[in-house]
Amino acid sequence: MKPAAPTAPGTPSRSLLAQLRAELMRQPPFSLIGADDVDAFLAASTQAYFAPGEVLLSPEQGVVQQLHYLRQGHVSGRHGLAETAGGFQFDVGDMFPVGALLGARAVTATYTASEDVFCLLVPLATVQALAARSPPFADHLNRRVAQLLELSRRALQSAYASQSLAEQSMETSLGALARKQPLAVPPLTPLSEALALMHERRVGSVLAVDEAQRPLGILTRHDLLSRVVLPRLSLSATIAEVMTAPVHCLDVAATAQDAMLLMSRHGLRHVPVVEQGRLVNIVSERDLFAMQRLSLKQVSGAIRSAADVPALRAVAQDIRLFARNLLGQGVAARQLSELISHLNDLVAQRALDLVAPRHGVDLGRACWLAFGSEGRSEQTIATDQDNGLIFDSDAPDRDRPQWLAFGREVNEVLDACGYPLCKGGIMAGNPACCLSVAEWCTRFNEWLEHGAPEDLLSASIFFDLRPLAGNTALVEPLQQLVLTHAPRLPRFMRQMADNALRQRAPLSWLGGIETAADDGHEWLDLKLQGTALFVEVARLYALAHGAPQVGTRARLEAMGRVLQVPAHEHEAWVAAFEFLQWLRLRLQMDAAGSDNEQPNRLDLATLNDIDRRMLKESLRVARRLQQRLELDYQR
Repeated sequence: MKPAAPTAPGTPSRSLLAQLRAELMRQPPFSLIGADDVDAFLAASTQAYFAPGEVLLSPEQGVVQQLHYLRQGHVSGRHGLAETAGGFQFDVGDMFPVGALLGARAVTATYTASEDVFCLLVPLATVQALAARSPPFADHLNRRVAQLLELSRRALQSAYASQSLAEQSMETSLGALARKQPLAVPPLTPLSEALALMHERRVGSVLAVDEAQRPLGILTRHDLLSRVVLPRLSLSATIAEVMTAPVHCLDVAATAQDAMLLMSRHGLRHVPVVEQGRLVNIVSERDLFAMQRLSLKQVSGAIRSAADVPALRAVAQDIRLFARNLLGQGVAARQLSELISHLNDLVAQRALDLVAPRHGVDLGRACWLAFGSEGRSEQTIATDQDNGLIFDSDAPDRDRPQWLAFGREVNEVLDACGYPLCKGGIMAGNPACCLSVAEWCTRFNEWLEHGAPEDLLSASIFFDLRPLAGNTALVEPLQQLVLTHAPRLPRFMRQMADNALRQRAPLSWLGGIETAADDGHEWLDLKLQGTALFVEVARLYALAHGAPQVGTRARLEAMGRVLQVPAHEHEAWVAAFEFLQWLRLRLQMDAAGSDNEQPNRLDLATLNDIDRRMLKESLRVARRLQQRLELDYQR
């Protein structure tokens, strides 16, 4: 059946103009430009209706003369270049076809109304004039993905700023605070021993407790001058002779506000926290101040000075709190994931320092390796372990048991700190990931020269390699092998491309987001169907061109230079990847503390309009990247 002809375009009436102005100014870029420019855009526009199934634009119509602003309905694109990319879809608020209009050419796809469609049609001359005087409008035309990302970032910043303040209020219960391991000794402990422990642990107080761990008294650094030094008390005296007793304590049900008031009323700097009378924590003035402004220096300093595994486990929990505060300050996804990865690195390094003496190992003869997201410095909140050991040995089978035992204990410590054991076994405590320099080189060479597609599918994260601690020089032969050998192996590149294209961008033939329906919700896996698409493509091009970069952003930027694509194109690659990464961080922080076994699964209904548009745009960018990969390596 032949589609009905479109209603003849006409200039909107005065009342419709007022309605359109309000409508447009709710959408980017019109929400960012002046009212006079919005009026100029509307004054030059005409409105057109297209029936379901009707063609709006096609290659046969010749050079595009007008910009289309979609007011109502959906428009899909098929055929031509769009056919190889799987089609696309425009939603309300979208403008098209920008590339063809600004490039003074015909479209390469056929644009069809999926339902009743109303568009504003704006002449090229008006678009050019507005772009010349309005930077936000020009940016939207040329850098749409980046602009949508900025709008999304602002909305997310606003939401998390208020949430962070609420969560870190003085109404927080003491039981909800990160727990430290208070320094506690029996009351008859000699002062010399108690003070040595305070110095060793770098703490400002020591508690005296009975056998049931009930606090009896407290001695602080500030007490020493008046109670020990000036009276010239012998250090053989017991702590019971100089401690403040009874000690003021608070139950875990009390709030931070209660602790602050108690400190103020009695001139205290430390308040022990008890649960059913038993000592479980201690809160200091510094802790209460840190609740309002947790800094990178505070978190990293606490990690570096953790005296034992329980202390390290406690301070590792601050990483999530710190990340949430940074979201509230508007920190971008790249910086946020890099900071999280940096703090996770510090936890791993401190774990190595704590465990190494117990196994008598010399880290000058080995190096701890980070793979996958940790290797790329792109870790999120919900992250498991991907690590290994490379050691210097002329008799690996003789030396491996000692390194394996060391690796297993470090893995267990990291698991206790909130980094789950890798289900795939990619850990230093696994014999397959605890190898000498020669063994690692042989293994990588086998993957490069003879690996089957299935082998490479599981081995791909090993190519995101970063030395973390120990003798980093041991890793250089392995890195050089990959950089120099991989680009010369077309078979290896073809197999990597096949693996990278196993998971396609989740867009339907009309360009809508494909989801998995479950229990009345529409779900999307932001890792498997989102960030991983960019990670795989960026890794392949980096290996193909011998690029030393490991992070996905750096690889995408290097890829843009090598392939000589326009700046706005590789900027869109980066912006799309970072938006998906940011969405994952937000999702995981919202679920922090729950037993969610699918921390990357997004319910589309929870997205606002800007984020939904940005998600679809990011997936379109991923699909175009995959199309480029397909043309380069699967022809």
